[in-house]
Amino acid sequence: MLLLFRKLPEFTSKYQAVKRWQIPIQETARLLSPAKISADQRSETVRFEMECLLSWMQKTYTQKEDSLLVSNFQSYTRGFWKGLFTCYDAPWVPRTNNDHERFFRQTKTKHRRTTGRRSWNEHILRCGEFVVFVDDALNQQNLVSRLQQVSYEAFNQERCRWTKRLDETTKRRRFRRDPLAYLKQIENKLC
Repeated sequence: MLLLFRKLPEFTSKYQAVKRWQIPIQETARLLSPAKISADQRSETVRFEMECLLSWMQKTYTQKEDSLLVSNFQSYTRGFWKGLFTCYDAPWVPRTNNDHERFFRQTKTKHRRTTGRRSWNEHILRCGEFVVFVDDALNQQNLVSRLQQVSYEAFNQERCRWTKRLDETTKRRRFRRDPLAYLKQIENKLC
């Protein structure tokens, strides 16, 4: 035990550096906290606060050993910058990659329970890529008000796109079932 206490002074400077580095990381966690999302908070606000934090870090952490922290922090933040603030303007969008993956896993599980099929590729091809948001949308409080904002023209255009997608799936299935009969039917329509 005494040997352990004799080693502590060797790590004092490293401990102090890590303790200093913890401040911007904790501040970032506070800024991006999901508990902080409120009706009046928008992506512009959080983006501005993060820009201020990055600027503050550059001005405050100027020691030689701090350069690694600042450069890593900036590169990771800039790498995720484009999608980092979406969840503040669109609360139905998963906040993190883990939330995103969990959302897809839950949706796939629901599909397996409903259809009994392990693969959901054909389901997505038939119904469209936005099918994953249907279950989640039904649980949202503001769904009706968002649907009321959709114009009839936009709805009709999307419905036509949906019908065209279903037609393509039907054609594929008919071709796979009996290719010769399908091709003969097309020839008869053209002639």
